[in-house]
Amino acid sequence: MLNYILLQAQAADPGQSAGSGMGNWSFWIMMILIFVVFYFFMIRPQTKRQKELQQKRDALKKGDKVITAGGIYGEIKDIQENAFIITVAKDVTLKIDKSSVTPIEEEQPKETEPKK
Repeated sequence: MLNYILLQAQAADPGQSAGSGMGNWSFWIMMILIFVVFYFFMIRPQTKRQKELQQKRDALKKGDKVITAGGIYGEIKDIQENAFIITVAKDVTLKIDKSSVTPIEEEQPKETEPKK
């Protein structure tokens, strides 16, 4: 039944078949443009941030201060192949996977203007 209705609609307007080809092209062009926009505004910046974070993790050494994904602050005591041994308190050490550690950036003191 549906096929019959579609065939009748196409037979009633034979000039539409040429126009529908242009509609298909515009659809694909629009889809490609959407993908390009997503790539440049979402995918590319995310991969760039991941590379930067990986470089920071690779540059960590003994004595650096870090924070884990769970929010635990500590200092690197030892570096293993896939993990860090961090000290979180006196005589308290934890073995943490390298991918769940973020280096703590040393903050520069901000100069504040005196209130008037």
